[in-house]
Amino acid sequence: MSSIENTQYHGPFLPTVGHTKESLEYAKNFSVKDSDVFVVTYPKSGTIWMQEILPLVLSGGDLTPIQSTVNWDRVPWLEETRLANVVDKMTSPRAMVSHFPYNLMPSSFHSSKAKVIYVMRNPKDVAVSSFYFHQMASFLEDPGTFDEFLDKFLEGKVLFGKWTDHVSSWKLAKLGDRILFLTYEEMVQDLGAAIRRMSDFLCLDLSEDVIQKIAEHCTFKSMKANTMSNFSLVSKEYMDIDKSPFLRKGVAGDWKNHFNSEQEARFTSVIQKELEAAGLSFPFN
Repeated sequence: MSSIENTQYHGPFLPTVGHTKESLEYAKNFSVKDSDVFVVTYPKSGTIWMQEILPLVLSGGDLTPIQSTVNWDRVPWLEETRLANVVDKMTSPRAMVSHFPYNLMPSSFHSSKAKVIYVMRNPKDVAVSSFYFHQMASFLEDPGTFDEFLDKFLEGKVLFGKWTDHVSSWKLAKLGDRILFLTYEEMVQDLGAAIRRMSDFLCLDLSEDVIQKIAEHCTFKSMKANTMSNFSLVSKEYMDIDKSPFLRKGVAGDWKNHFNSEQEARFTSVIQKELEAAGLSFPFN
């Protein structure tokens, strides 16, 4: 195993790439506006997809943002270094993404009316996607075998900690009508319907024509061909797309091609028990 330094921040480990003491301090003290919209995910749960969809929803279908601005500046991460560089250029409503659990959000978020779209994905697919990401990202440890990686995933010895802790922190947050829960799976099944839910949640009342236009431009195929979105502009020093493409498959259920029956039973049992302990149920097959 390679020894790669990560940053421990109030519990979870974060990659040192993009996450500095200064950027985390900036996030902690960030002044959240009532009009801000955050997409929050556990890593590998549809973050990049939402960086494509949300600007189009907020712009009423204007394609300019996704054609002219790289996604990490278009919808910056709250906790990463780029936010401080681009925040002054952002117009309201500002769209941001974060992998933070609820307790790490800035204090100004809790006192604001800012809205959150929390996207969940079947943790079995999250684990598979994360396994491949560890293979191609030079700033992450070699994942070892798939079985070894599953153990680390279940123990929370991965970036941003345990999946169950992350999901529970947001599911149990008392945010009322400030939060919308979506699943990656429902977006795959009917993206138009998911966009309609976002539109209603954000009180935008987009027409069906605009919703379908957004859905067409946010397919996996369109994103994979968009250099502003497919991470092909990232140096091979950080991500080697020859080892695994950053946008790999964009499907639901790929875990069935990787888990054996013993791994699936063990993985599901651990996840279900931890969610039940938090008073939650496991929403995936």
